[in-house]
Amino acid sequence: MELVSRERVGRGIIPCRRRYAVAVIRRRSHPDSTVSTTRTEAYTDAVFAIAATLLVLDLTTRSFTGIATDADLAAALLQMTQPLMTFVISFLILSLMWMTHVSQFENIARIDGLGLWINNLRLLFIVLVPFTSSLTTDYSDLLLGRILLPINFFLAIACSWAQWAWSVRHREEVLPGLSEAEARRQGRAALSAAIIAAAVVVASPWVGSFAFFLFALDGPLTRLLGGSRSVEDAPTPPDDPPPAR
Repeated sequence: MELVSRERVGRGIIPCRRRYAVAVIRRRSHPDSTVSTTRTEAYTDAVFAIAATLLVLDLTTRSFTGIATDADLAAALLQMTQPLMTFVISFLILSLMWMTHVSQFENIARIDGLGLWINNLRLLFIVLVPFTSSLTTDYSDLLLGRILLPINFFLAIACSWAQWAWSVRHREEVLPGLSEAEARRQGRAALSAAIIAAAVVVASPWVGSFAFFLFALDGPLTRLLGGSRSVEDAPTPPDDPPPAR
């Protein structure tokens, strides 16, 4: 009799566990459906660092011939104005995107499968930057050569905005402790960068790499969209402690 009851209990446990597992899978907001962002941040930082380092290869692969005097070397360096400008612009924008990544993941505590794939898509465009930068340098006289790098940056920045929009949509699980107003404020700042990146794509056929100087308008556009921190959103300082008696 004891053996039969134990068997029944054992048979009852397995279906219960299966039903619980199915319920967890169906509940996308369950904490078990997300993972910590530690490894994601480390992987993303490494990809940004590698992409920024590879940018300089376009400069080191260029060899000088017939250099005999300082004047010859100076003339050869002047001929590298376009490669140097493309390198500086690409490095600065990659640095700004990495700073945006750091700012976002200071608040993102958990990430799920969709969030990981959005981040991976952004990194796909990040690792393409050294390639499109070299195309801009070598084929700046062609329309396609002038717009490929701006398109590359626009897609990467759009992915950053999409990742934050995903985070705001799942704010309770992904952004604990961040108010809805602050989350949307940062989202408008990311949207500002995406709008400027689109403007760079439009302007690049006429002015080339000089279109990237439009990113200097990111601050004013962010404030225009309501993405700057207002006095109401700023944290209030704690009250002074009561005087000791």
